[in-house]
Amino acid sequence: MIKHILLLRIKDDVEGRSKAESIAQAKTLIEGMNGKIPGLIKVEVGIDFSDSPDSADMTLYSEFESREALEVYATHPEHTAILPFIRSIISERRLIDYAV
Repeated sequence: MIKHILLLRIKDDVEGRSKAESIAQAKTLIEGMNGKIPGLIKVEVGIDFSDSPDSADMTLYSEFESREALEVYATHPEHTAILPFIRSIISERRLIDYAV
């Protein structure tokens, strides 16, 4: 199994949306991929409540059957369709992919 984790900081204002509104929309879009991409076992979004200087604003946690499934995900239309919005709202991104 492959785990794919992103930690994201979100811009304060994007096209008139507050940070909270951007996060809520991103959560809906990301979690909407559940069950639509072969090999994607699970995807969830966590929203930070600590609001500390060291914290990210949100995290994406996902599990894949294999490295190949992660590669399919990267170019799958369900995923690539949401990327422009996600990229427009993030100010910082950290990623880790690992096998268990």
